[in-house]
Amino acid sequence: MSYFKLFAVAAAMFLLAGCTGNTVPDPEPTDTTYDGDAGATTDGMDGGVDGSLDPIDDPFAGELGMVIYFEFDSSEVRAVDQDLVARHAMQLTSNPGYQVRLEGHADERGSREYNIGLGERRAQAVRQMLLIQGVSPDQISTVSFGEERPVGFGSSESDYAQNRRVEFKY
Repeated sequence: MSYFKLFAVAAAMFLLAGCTGNTVPDPEPTDTTYDGDAGATTDGMDGGVDGSLDPIDDPFAGELGMVIYFEFDSSEVRAVDQDLVARHAMQLTSNPGYQVRLEGHADERGSREYNIGLGERRAQAVRQMLLIQGVSPDQISTVSFGEERPVGFGSSESDYAQNRRVEFKY
């Protein structure tokens, strides 16, 4: 029995010794002064970029509508929007270097998972119309944001209608 007591006391001492670790003092605060430009210069810049967004990111801005809307719980492209899709198809087939991302959206009614699927079905419906009209599949990508990126933030029917959409992003 004495070996057991001796072992228990030794184990307790090792445990207590492990709890008394060395403490590291907090580092001294250093004086950091903000230098503004930190030595950066614009020498060698040709002035061609002014930092603002250029219409190049959106080559058809002003020419074409960039959004089509859907009825509640529907992924069928409305007749009123079919001409807009046809105009985008014509622009894309005329400019094979351009690519478009179709972003599908839904209003907040329904579960998150359902709305992600609905946004994807809407984007795919527009994609299918573009493909039928001769646009190369390599020019089109789709993504669904479901209800995550609303443009109408209220809970009126007009707010919901603004959120049931596919956006063309060039």
